Amino acid sequence: MKNDILIAERIAKAVEQHGGRAYYVGGYVRDLLLGKENKDIDVEIHGVTPKTLEEILDGIGTRLSMGESFGIYGLRGCSVDIAMPRKEHLRGTGHRDFDVFVDPFIGTKKAAMRRDFTVNAMMQDVLTGEIVDHFGGREDLTRGVIRHVNDETFGEDALRVLRAAQFASRFEFTVAPETVARCRSMTLSHLAHERIEAEMKKALLKSARPSVFFEVLREMDQLREWFPELLALIGIPQPPRYHGEGDVWTHTMMVLDEGASIRERTENPYAFMLACVTHDFGKAICTTETDGAIHAYGHERAGLTPARRFLRRITGERKVIDYVLNLTELHMRPNMSASQNASVKSTNKLFDAAIDPEGLIAIAVADERGRIAEVPAPQNEAFLRERLCIYRETMARPCVMGKDLIDAGLTPGTYFTEALAYAHKLHLAGVNKDSALIQTVAYARKLAKRPNSTPKPATNASEDI
Repeated sequence: MKNDILIAERIAKAVEQHGGRAYYVGGYVRDLLLGKENKDIDVEIHGVTPKTLEEILDGIGTRLSMGESFGIYGLRGCSVDIAMPRKEHLRGTGHRDFDVFVDPFIGTKKAAMRRDFTVNAMMQDVLTGEIVDHFGGREDLTRGVIRHVNDETFGEDALRVLRAAQFASRFEFTVAPETVARCRSMTLSHLAHERIEAEMKKALLKSARPSVFFEVLREMDQLREWFPELLALIGIPQPPRYHGEGDVWTHTMMVLDEGASIRERTENPYAFMLACVTHDFGKAICTTETDGAIHAYGHERAGLTPARRFLRRITGERKVIDYVLNLTELHMRPNMSASQNASVKSTNKLFDAAIDPEGLIAIAVADERGRIAEVPAPQNEAFLRERLCIYRETMARPCVMGKDLIDAGLTPGTYFTEALAYAHKLHLAGVNKDSALIQTVAYARKLAKRPNSTPKPATNASEDI
């Protein structure tokens, strides 16, 4: 990063010699004033022609044209993004439906006017350090406010609705009432799911309180298009004795924030945070109230359909989808196992069913902490961690493999899959390999007698196992 700063200063000095000025812009200036590190350095060049800028860059290194017609450049081996001021004219509904005109002499105010929020519209002279702030961004930064720059230009990109929520979540800022009102009037239907996911992902992974992202969208009345499953949780009751915090929406927001504090323990923090979002989707389907008693029996399985629908809407990552559905289905079982002092065999099976056992414990912990109960929640984590150690020790012991069955005189066939699944169950139950092999061979011989247990060619036996 230090080298990038030196290159930015070198560019700025050359630009100054040609009568221009170079400014740091956007998130880099915002984070600098917040005392946060930002490795994404954006420099905007004013007062020189594109040809002059290209000559300057060519004299410093190998110029990269990342959007020459848009006035965007880079240098090989340097992560600084170099751009020229530009005007944009919306001609459609998509985020690429803009006519762009490079205008190096537009001036700092008009250049900053096209940015989304005042805290992102500040500029800093690369050489002097002077802050140029035409729209009160520094004051909004101090007050912790997300405020749009310009009513007319703000509405040209609907993603800014999500960005407002994302920034509010990451920095724990509030969104100005006029910006909330402007966002209510915008439609998100034409946005690509990749752009929606990118903003949500930042909120889930970079915020201490990701719930703010969804709370802000709720305030803007912008949940319906992309997050209807979350919207459905509002007003769904829960038993006051166990959920004094209120409805399922409130509980889910609390779980999200608890999950954020332990997400790094998991194998896939992003997928884990999504599981915190989806874990109680089923309560919107199966919550019942009879004679004042509220129940949501089977909500963990009922929630798989809406969770799958939600995930397919926002992501194409198969591993993420599988992870989230796995944790959603299993999320109730760890705390139930702890409360019932379940057998080692039972907890071994539970952890074996989990794609990420650490993630399963984490969602159980977040689920327990994310509520207000009359009776203090039991400390289940210690029990679960002890049992996870036992599971890992069990899985590290020798187990029956396909080669062992061949060595015992069995011919490979379609029945091997079922026989090895049986052996795995014995392994989870703590049966040592010698005993498990005897039982598995006996079971496999019974399976081999079935008509559909087709033997495989002997020449390929070792490869198939």
